[in-house]
Amino acid sequence: METDVSMADVRRALNELAVQSKETDRKMQETDRLMKDIGRQLGGLGNRLGEFVEGIVRPGLVRLFQERGIDVHRTLRDVSGDKNGVALQVDLLVVNDTDAVAVEVKSKLTDRDVDEHLERLGKLKILFPEFASKRLLGAMAGMVIPGDAARYAEKCGVFVIGQKGEDAIFLNSAGFEPRVW
Repeated sequence: METDVSMADVRRALNELAVQSKETDRKMQETDRLMKDIGRQLGGLGNRLGEFVEGIVRPGLVRLFQERGIDVHRTLRDVSGDKNGVALQVDLLVVNDTDAVAVEVKSKLTDRDVDEHLERLGKLKILFPEFASKRLLGAMAGMVIPGDAARYAEKCGVFVIGQKGEDAIFLNSAGFEPRVW
């Protein structure tokens, strides 16, 4: 008889455990859904912040590069393409008849951003044959630009553009010579 009671207790405990396990699974699924939703919202906020930085930088780009002796006259926004399974998007492209400067805009510049832009620059002329005969230069612009990221970008031959008051300025050292792609 004592064994029967113990077995009944065990069954009852197992049933309660099964119910609790289902409830835990439900809560975990809900938490997962909430985390994904928060991730989407943060991604959207990051994109909006990038658009904000782009809006600050874009108006001064032509003047900035002209002062550097690169006589660009037009700015293209969100240039994107896809060819043979290779896709890319450039935030801003500042051009003239002989030059093109591909500008990547970030809220906070990192070495990884620089590496991704270098890869983008290597593909740009392949995806956009209309730029194949142009001298292609790269630039990184940002709202927050840590010194190590700025130095890395410059070492890679890329212009670094930051803000000073309402003006976009080059943060590259004196005598900087950009790499040509």
